[in-house]
Amino acid sequence: MDQPPTVVPGEAQRRPGPQGPQAQSDRTVRTNVLGLCSSLRLKGLRLAEMKGWRNAALAILYAGLGLAAAALTALNVAIAIIPPLKLDEVADVSVSVVDREDRLLRAFTTASGHWRLPVTVPDVDQRYLAMLTAFEDRRFHDHKGVDLRALTRAATQMIKHRRLVSGGSTLTMQTVRLIEGPQTKTGWVKLRQIVRALQLERNLSKTQILELYLRLAPYGGNMEGVRAASIAYFGKEPKRLSAGEAALLVAIPQSPQGRRPDRFPQAAKRARDRVLATALATRIINTAEYTRALAESLPRVRREFPKHAPHLADAERARAPLAAVHKTTIDRDLQRELETLTRDHVKTLGDKLSAAILVADNKTGEIRAHVGSAGYLDEARFGAIDMVNAIRSPGSTLKPIIYGLGFEAGLAHPETLIEDRPVRFGTYSPKNFDEEFHGTVTIREALAQSLNIPAVKMLNAVGPGKLVGRFMRFGIQPVLPAKTEPTIAVALGGVGLTLHDLATLYTSLARGGEAVSLLHQRTAGPGALAIGPASAKVRQALIARRRLLSPVAAWYVTDILKDAPPPVSARSGRIAYKTGTSYGYRDAYAIGYDGRHTIAVWAGRPDSAATAGLTGRTAAAPLLFDAFARLGEHRPALASAPVGAVVATGASLPPPLKRFREPGDDPSMTRSAFPESAPMIAFPPDRSDVDLDGGVGEAVVMKADGGALPLTWLVDGEPIASEPFRREATWIPAGRGFAKLSVIDAKGKVDRVTVRVR
Repeated sequence: MDQPPTVVPGEAQRRPGPQGPQAQSDRTVRTNVLGLCSSLRLKGLRLAEMKGWRNAALAILYAGLGLAAAALTALNVAIAIIPPLKLDEVADVSVSVVDREDRLLRAFTTASGHWRLPVTVPDVDQRYLAMLTAFEDRRFHDHKGVDLRALTRAATQMIKHRRLVSGGSTLTMQTVRLIEGPQTKTGWVKLRQIVRALQLERNLSKTQILELYLRLAPYGGNMEGVRAASIAYFGKEPKRLSAGEAALLVAIPQSPQGRRPDRFPQAAKRARDRVLATALATRIINTAEYTRALAESLPRVRREFPKHAPHLADAERARAPLAAVHKTTIDRDLQRELETLTRDHVKTLGDKLSAAILVADNKTGEIRAHVGSAGYLDEARFGAIDMVNAIRSPGSTLKPIIYGLGFEAGLAHPETLIEDRPVRFGTYSPKNFDEEFHGTVTIREALAQSLNIPAVKMLNAVGPGKLVGRFMRFGIQPVLPAKTEPTIAVALGGVGLTLHDLATLYTSLARGGEAVSLLHQRTAGPGALAIGPASAKVRQALIARRRLLSPVAAWYVTDILKDAPPPVSARSGRIAYKTGTSYGYRDAYAIGYDGRHTIAVWAGRPDSAATAGLTGRTAAAPLLFDAFARLGEHRPALASAPVGAVVATGASLPPPLKRFREPGDDPSMTRSAFPESAPMIAFPPDRSDVDLDGGVGEAVVMKADGGALPLTWLVDGEPIASEPFRREATWIPAGRGFAKLSVIDAKGKVDRVTVRVR
């Protein structure tokens, strides 16, 4: 008799079913379907009790395919309807000025006030890029703008945990969001971002999309882009970053305000460390690098953006306002050193005084450094004024060119004798700086000692019009008083030129008199004047027309200037240089060159106020020699004598060159044969301001030129104590306000000036 089957209490009665591998596969599918239904919260659907669960799985699959097809159709419609991004609207970047090696000199904020520097993928550390994609979008290089796997994972996690666990945005979608700006988080906005991400991928390469992200990623405040952040936080370009630095730059954009290391260092550190953990897990860094990176300190302040060569940068931006990047010939390291040197040097000169330096390459005419003032933001020294391009009196710095024209014309040789004695040209009677007369001297001695009278005589023989005409043919426009012609006063600085002009002239001397244009724009080509294709004869004719001096004349000048006495503790004979001081002690110059570079230095007050005791030898020459020292210890040799140069003593010169011939000059005339000139107050100048930086009670040194000794000084009509046989007197103002100063010589001749004491 058949027995009924035994039923184990508490166990549901099992029904026989298929066995084997197929059954196992079915059970796996069934489990997956049940899991899917459970995750979708289909608790009312008991597929386990459905007789045809395979049919249920197929139904879900078909439904999914239908939904996908509907979604795809809707997506295509959306792509057709939603306009693509206008990428030209995100082209606004910070205007940047870079040096000869593309290193940043200065940047300007965008029109909206943001720091957003141009950047390309090769500009960024490759380890940073690897961390970025590993942490933000691992399949960036594989998807088409939208990562369906990431979106599915994010949606599933949100349903399961009832909160956002991970994001599904790709770097492309994040770029779209950065371009569009802040948006309300709605389904439509998300769909639009997806659509525009797909559009972006169709129109741009992965590299172009990545560069948009690198430029626009937010880093807190008004700072955008990885390059701006790297400079602000680390003080360097993002080309080479440590592991910790790279991880921090990856982490900040997720919460740019809350992870600013200068404000919320703990939050920034936690975020950085999570990026480092991902980098370790994906083998971007090893364990040792991970440990070192965790120990790296975070930046606690935002650094100032560079402001090197600020005057030049301002000029470049004004010249081409639509250009995003201005490429210059400046050497950033040299520029930075000379800016520091200038700032330190003026501290030894006194308050309100400034200085400027221009460095040029003799071979190419490229400007290597442009220091327009002692401090761009120093209002007390009028630092915003670019003294490289300010029109000032050049003092005695034109004397080498004047003598060079005399050499070129065959009027003299460096060993030619010339008389340094009193002379008068109409009503003009030049005086030497030391108010002495040196008798018969050689041209070499006259230039080396910067004697005024021989220089005026030479210019009178050459013709001031020829000197100014040579400048103009050379591309330099001297500034003369309105409706006046150049006179022999040009020899002593009676003309307006810029430091840039003077540097151009001396660079040409260093090139043997060959014309050159000083340039700071890399795109403009070499500085030497272009001649173009021509026969050798035509080429030589063109060069001759654009010369400053002949090669022989330029070498004679250089041979004299190289022996000029250097400042204390400086070595002589290594550079050829000349100093100069403008009338009234307003401007001090020192300009020199070696075989490779020319450096021009100016010192003084940008407001043109006089400064007692300010001279080229004491205020500018030390700065010139220190600037040359920054170029390196080795000084390239000056050019050797060209063909045709006559190296001889005065006795062996041809008779016409033994002595300088002066029209109408009687060599037998002595000093006493010339009448004494009337006294003239050289300092302080008429209608000038006298600043009492030390307060009331500070002494003012007054100085007179000419006149027969002894001299008597008066202030507001009252005599003051002075040494009668000296041309200087000390005056202590009783207070601030206007004062009338007078000087009377032994013959009763008088000069008066009115000054304001401040």
